[in-house]
Amino acid sequence: MSSPITGISSMATRALLADLSAAYTQRTGTAVAIESVGGVDAARRVQAGEAFDVVVLASDALAKLAASGHVVAGSVAALVHSGVAVAVKAGAPRPDLSSEEAVKRTVLAARSIGYSTGPSGTALLQLFERWGVMPQLEGRLVQARAGVPVGTLVASGEVELGFQQRSELIHVQDIALVGDLPESIQIDTVFSAGVCTASAQPDAARALIAFLASPETADAKRRQGMAPA
Repeated sequence: MSSPITGISSMATRALLADLSAAYTQRTGTAVAIESVGGVDAARRVQAGEAFDVVVLASDALAKLAASGHVVAGSVAALVHSGVAVAVKAGAPRPDLSSEEAVKRTVLAARSIGYSTGPSGTALLQLFERWGVMPQLEGRLVQARAGVPVGTLVASGEVELGFQQRSELIHVQDIALVGDLPESIQIDTVFSAGVCTASAQPDAARALIAFLASPETADAKRRQGMAPA
């Protein structure tokens, strides 16, 4: 029996990687154990030299790990495109997201707005900066703690409006997924996988990544609210 392939990922790909890991094990007999945490924490742990075989993160974070020698050069493969959606509490009025201007009005009307610690949250704040509305939103922006889905803040009533990647919102109970951001302001994050230099079984890690990036995983990626890369 071969050793399990171990990995770490950010929360956005948690459900997808659970599905694909199970499919890979069924196909090959090799166990896969991927831990999902906040993206910043995942990158920090790889940098600290924890002995993971595979890491799955936003492509820019993975590029930094490769540049610092913590991910094997040339091992990185893009897996999915992940877009941002908007959620409100179940039963609440559904705001207008039909255009950039409509989203802007929705944001300015919201009593509180939840966003993530990940790259999509950073990009959302940059959008608000570009709109010039940050002063008006002071005291209304709530950043979810690392590893905590924004949808849970919406479900609990802590925030009225939640922005996060669709893949993270679709599994949260007691919220209504209003829809995706319009194309003109959509925030697209590419998630990629790479072999950790600390891996004791890089060939097995490469084989898993090849499967994760293969065309046959496309349907699973769409079911989890993402698009194949």
